[in-house]
Amino acid sequence: MKQNLFELDVYGFTILEEVLSPDDVSAMKEALIQLCNLHGEDRGDCIHISNLLVRDPIFFKVIDHPKVLPLLEACMGHVRRLPLIIGSLNARIVRPGDPGQRIHGDILDDLMKMDGKNPVMMNTVWMLDDFIPEIGATRIVPGSHKSGMSLPPEEFELKHIVAATALAGSVLIFNGQCWHGDGANIGQIHRHAIFGHYRIGPMMRFQYDPHQNFPAEWLELLTDKQKQLMRMQDG
Repeated sequence: MKQNLFELDVYGFTILEEVLSPDDVSAMKEALIQLCNLHGEDRGDCIHISNLLVRDPIFFKVIDHPKVLPLLEACMGHVRRLPLIIGSLNARIVRPGDPGQRIHGDILDDLMKMDGKNPVMMNTVWMLDDFIPEIGATRIVPGSHKSGMSLPPEEFELKHIVAATALAGSVLIFNGQCWHGDGANIGQIHRHAIFGHYRIGPMMRFQYDPHQNFPAEWLELLTDKQKQLMRMQDG
């Protein structure tokens, strides 16, 4: 974990390889394909599926995955000593021909005055296909989490953008202040990925509230830690 924390500090992102088993990858990908027909929203550069936590319990295991959550807690748990919440769990399916997403950060400038070493949001990208540039692997600007800006200045060219490449089942973790965006899909297959946003301190609010439309019978499927991250301890 020390290597990953070092990379998060210096570059603003790190990759954990093959966190999910091939069976988990296959099952989650199939679930997304089914959900796409029911709840997919065409955003022009992808199909977006919101609030996966109320869509299928198959996604619960990513909430507090033992290879990922400790890294997030190590990065954010010191902020006011508050527990984390999972702000949302969504999916982006980038289709052949979809253009690249605008490079951006996820936190407004007024909240980014905090030290880059003390993130108030961390993002996780769960790769359900092999991430390669040709099918729209997430692009990221190393070190941009320390810029203090939510968007790159228009008057400058971004010359150092890297694609987060790894095998299916791997997880990209990055500081919410880091500039990033899906790449263009110039390949022949869809790129499936799950995005989990974790928040703390001044960002302690849901992007998509998991309490809305959450099936009551699923409560017993959640671990105590998952309930804490979803603010469902009293559910």
